[in-house]
Amino acid sequence: MAKEKPRKALQELLRRPGNQLCADCSAPDPDWASHTLGVFICLNCSGIHRNIPQVSKVKSVRLDSWDDVQVEFMAANGNNVAKARYESKIPPFYYKPTFPDCQLLREQWIRAKYERKEFIYTEKQEPYSAGYREGLLWKRGRDNGQFLSRKFVLSEREGALKYFNKNDAKEPKAIMKIEHLNATFQPSKIGNPHGLQITYLKDNSTRNIFVYHEDGKETVDWFNAIRAARFHYLQVAFPGASDVDQTEGFKKRWFTMDDRRLMYFKDPLDAFARGEVFIGSKENSYKVLEGLPPSTQGNHWQYGITIVTPDRKFLFACETESDQLEWITAFQKVISRPMLPQEYAVEAHFKHKP
Repeated sequence: MAKEKPRKALQELLRRPGNQLCADCSAPDPDWASHTLGVFICLNCSGIHRNIPQVSKVKSVRLDSWDDVQVEFMAANGNNVAKARYESKIPPFYYKPTFPDCQLLREQWIRAKYERKEFIYTEKQEPYSAGYREGLLWKRGRDNGQFLSRKFVLSEREGALKYFNKNDAKEPKAIMKIEHLNATFQPSKIGNPHGLQITYLKDNSTRNIFVYHEDGKETVDWFNAIRAARFHYLQVAFPGASDVDQTEGFKKRWFTMDDRRLMYFKDPLDAFARGEVFIGSKENSYKVLEGLPPSTQGNHWQYGITIVTPDRKFLFACETESDQLEWITAFQKVISRPMLPQEYAVEAHFKHKP
């Protein structure tokens, strides 16, 4: 009976507002907790917390023994209290991962919050918020597929990300304008848990480069530095825009959706997209339909998707029903979002693209 009393008290605490989702990744029904931080977390995040024992000690809410002092600490804190403390100064560009995101993003988010306390002490955000970043990254060669060390320089003042084939090179191998720059994690695609895909426009076509750093924090700092540069560019270029939020790209197999651009690659690691489709909003006559038109030649695909744009229809087929549902959900999320001023410029670029 003595063990049942703390367990019941914890079950009551789990029903409080804020405690019904994991404090770190928003996964539903967390059944673990950090009894030194006072937060309820999911099984996956509890594994990350175990790697920072100097900061967080975890227990199962249902399986482990709890004493009264630990339960009282959880009652005095909880997820909402911890959020107010550890997330009080998150920059608007900083990417807050959720449970579908890769392990590296979730791990560095947890370490940033509790171990480094980056969102309490803003001076600790300097690596990704200073407007300038320089360092070495392993970059995949376009022709041979080998990863070689390359010097990268990100400068908000110059409005570009550059990389150099040699550390002492005076001229960059490539200049990527911040206005067309984006980054998304692709660990399985690149074959490295720290793998990052950077996309940009070159000669009116989307180009990919694939990079990583052995240090996970370095990779995530580059990711958020790129987001910061893009965020600040949008603030200056479109001061009237009420929302300059950026999302992580949705990607699967040979297709990647980056903001409103759906790109197709013959090979997942191709440098250039073979085809691109701009996806606007429902107010601008864009919509997504389940299935393919009955008149489609050879229409034997069971899990089809039709994207309707003001100019034409694009037809896609998925291998499984779950893939179809995932893509339709991702498309609908984009289409239901009103277009921002800068996105009209992207749409116009697509319409006049040769």
